[in-house]
Amino acid sequence: MPKSLSIADARNRLAKVVHDVETGPPVELTRRGKPVAMIVSVREFETLAGARGSFASALRRFRKANDLKRGGIDRSFFGRLRDKSPGRPVNI
Repeated sequence: MPKSLSIADARNRLAKVVHDVETGPPVELTRRGKPVAMIVSVREFETLAGARGSFASALRRFRKANDLKRGGIDRSFFGRLRDKSPGRPVNI
């Protein structure tokens, strides 16, 4: 559960709030008791926004770092994962 502060409290203690977020969990900002925003670290924001790369680039890095053949996994393994049947009939 993230720490929760009113916008007014966060404004009065902004430097401490920013420091806390850099080293800890996000902080939820509230207005009249209702959540309206989150303050997160740059690292967490980049992770959430996908700034660290796409899934494809992460998969390429994973494959490069791990010997899948040694684990009994080759390219044909991935082709067998998808069910290529046409599926069930649907009445419209």
